[in-house]
Amino acid sequence: MRPGRPLLFSLLCCTLLLTACNKHIRRAQGSRPQPFFTPAPADNDNMLMGNPSKATPDTASANNYLMQKPYYTLCYNRSTGKPNWVSWHISKDDLGSQSRANNFRPDSALPAGWYHVSDRSYVGSGFDRGHNCPSADRTATSAANSATFLMSNMMPQAPNNNQHTWASFENYIRSLVKAGNEVYVIMGSYGSTGTGSKGTLTAIDNGHVMVPSQIWKVVIVLPDGDHDLARMNSSTRVIAVNTPNINTLNSDWTQYLTTVDAIEAATGYDLLSNVADSIQQVIEARTDAGK
Repeated sequence: MRPGRPLLFSLLCCTLLLTACNKHIRRAQGSRPQPFFTPAPADNDNMLMGNPSKATPDTASANNYLMQKPYYTLCYNRSTGKPNWVSWHISKDDLGSQSRANNFRPDSALPAGWYHVSDRSYVGSGFDRGHNCPSADRTATSAANSATFLMSNMMPQAPNNNQHTWASFENYIRSLVKAGNEVYVIMGSYGSTGTGSKGTLTAIDNGHVMVPSQIWKVVIVLPDGDHDLARMNSSTRVIAVNTPNINTLNSDWTQYLTTVDAIEAATGYDLLSNVADSIQQVIEARTDAGK
């Protein structure tokens, strides 16, 4: 063997060995379960603003369980029997003349073995089956409206809270859409113990459904258009409301205006995580003026 050949031969052997090792590593990694990956959302996606609690569709994450539905996305909590939060988008195309379905029913998409809250679970409790994503936000088709009546979209809500304060706020949001805007909405509840028409309770349905003490909603308002995240700026209107879940609250929702920062502090969520940090710092700290 001529001088220099031993060195060349050694380098060749090392290269072949490293290649074999890399193939083995890739093969081993490919056989492992891959972590849940959420693709980047597009305009009008129900989760365009982000995943507030980093929910996943893993049954091991039973109290932070992601359910992506056609008309809204929710994070379900098995222990409380209600959503932690629900997120959706509203444009003029979502608002039509479809009548209210009223077909409250269990959500068959919940994992096998989990308790399924039923249409009768709230009966006699003094609390409404309160929608997170409202029926009136989905009136374009019968399928869209019916989807809002799954019990996984409900929370125990004091009747006056639901039928007056929140109904008024929801009507206002839809008026913004009809005026030429589109909105992204994130809504949820937290805490325990609310006061309905029959008194104060911590849970209903034999303990299967927890009664929240607070109900909140964050609304991002944008003029109709495209590239929604890219056109958000420090002047983008954000309306945040947080009400006590009681039957004696003020019917004027503007009395409960707050900031995104305050709701995040109370819940531990990052509500607008897909928005640029520099913009979040401004719009999350600002209290909207109301109507």
